[in-house]
Amino acid sequence: MHPFVNRSLPGLALIACSVSLSALAAPPWTEFGPATADLDTANSLAGGCPIESRDGKSLYMASTRPGGQGDLDIWVAHRPDIGAAFGLAENLGPPVNSPYADFCPTPIGGKFLFFVSTRPGGCGAGDMYLTRWNPAKGWTDPVNLGCFEAGEGPNSAGGEFSPSLVEVDGRTLLFFSSTGYDVTHDLYVSELQSDGTFSSGAPINELNTASDDRMPSVSKDGLEIVFASSRPTWGDGQPAYGSFDIYYASRETLDEPFGNPINLGPDINTAQGETRSSFSWDRKRVHFGRSGEIYVTQREKSRKK
Repeated sequence: MHPFVNRSLPGLALIACSVSLSALAAPPWTEFGPATADLDTANSLAGGCPIESRDGKSLYMASTRPGGQGDLDIWVAHRPDIGAAFGLAENLGPPVNSPYADFCPTPIGGKFLFFVSTRPGGCGAGDMYLTRWNPAKGWTDPVNLGCFEAGEGPNSAGGEFSPSLVEVDGRTLLFFSSTGYDVTHDLYVSELQSDGTFSSGAPINELNTASDDRMPSVSKDGLEIVFASSRPTWGDGQPAYGSFDIYYASRETLDEPFGNPINLGPDINTAQGETRSSFSWDRKRVHFGRSGEIYVTQREKSRKK
C-alpha cells in the first residue's frame, strides 16, 4: 500500500469539500491594491514563500533567519484576528524542518501542511511532502507524495515548488510547479486518485511559456490563479517590470482552460522581482515575497454587479 493511502488519506478525506460549482460562482472583485509590507523588517528579514492559514490568523513562510534547523526552514507567525499585526515568527521544528532546505509551506484544512524539502530519500532536487499537526504529539513524520517516474505520484527527479490544493465538486487537485518534467520550469496540476495517490502532473499549457513559470496558488474554487514568471513580455508585448513578476489568470469553470494571464502591474511588481504569491482563503489578499521581505496586496468584492 502506498504510504499516502496508509498514513494520510483517512485524515485528508475528513477535510475534503464536495461543493457545487454553481454555488461557487466567482464574485466580481475590485483590482488588487498597492502592495504593502505585512511584517515589520525585523520579523520578515530573510522571509519568503508566505501563505495564510485558512482562518487568516497564521502566516507560514520560509526563512534563513538564525535559530532554524538548516539553511532554509519553515516558520509561522500568528495574529488574533484578520487585520491585526502578526506576532513574531516561530520555527516549526523537526520533523518538518531538517538540516536541508524546507520551504513552500501550504496549510490546508484538518491541520495538514504540504511543503517542499530537499531532504534525502526523495525523488529529486526537491519533493512535495504532507504532514499533520497532532496536538498531543506535534507534527507527524512527513510523507513524500511519490515519484512520477515510478508511477507513484507527482514528484520528479527535478525540483517541485508551491503545492496548492483545490477541493471542489468531489475532486481534489494539486497545483504545483516543477523543473523535472520538461526543460523549463512550468506549472502543473495533479489529481487525487481512487487509490489515495496523486497522479503525475499535467502541464497547464495555456499558462506555461519558454520562460520560468513557477509557484502557483489557486483560489479555493479553482477558478483563479496567481503565479510568478520570468517572461520578458506579456499581453501585446508589454514589458515585464523585473526578473520575476506576479501574474493573474481566471476561468469560468473548473474544466475550462485559464484565460490569458495578466501582469498585476507596477503597484505590485517591481524591478526587484516578486515570487511565490498566494491567495488567502477568502480570496481578498495575496501575499508574496520580494528581496527577503513579505508583502500583501488586497482587493474587495465589487458593488458594480
